[in-house]
Amino acid sequence: MRFETQVDLDRETKAIKTFCDKFDLQYQKLGDHDVDFKILKNKKVLTFVEVKGRLRNIDDCYPLPIAIRKVYKLCEAHKDPVIIWSCNDGLLYAKLKKLKGDIRQGGRTPRKGSHNDIELMAYYNAQESIKTIKY
Repeated sequence: MRFETQVDLDRETKAIKTFCDKFDLQYQKLGDHDVDFKILKNKKVLTFVEVKGRLRNIDDCYPLPIAIRKVYKLCEAHKDPVIIWSCNDGLLYAKLKKLKGDIRQGGRTPRKGSHNDIELMAYYNAQESIKTIKY
């Protein structure tokens, strides 16, 4: 069952558009069971991106969470993947291979019909490899 609302999708689109505009890149949304976006430069695929919503301001966003299943999916077949955390006032991004974090059980309050609310998660504290773009 998918839980993304239109507000979630709008936040995701704003983040990827901001990211791509900053670096003069293009993006393509991928399917429901893939990572979020393919990133292109001059029609050539550069990398793949997962965008995670973070309902906090940048100054109060750490640690940055992502499900291990998403990390695995990014790494499985994609070169040099990027994670973007979309906060209220901007976004944080990093190449996955440069991140150092902790892995532990976590997630969110379980919702009816969800099988992934409590799962193995990676948590990243502030570090040099995480960059910021303010809205």
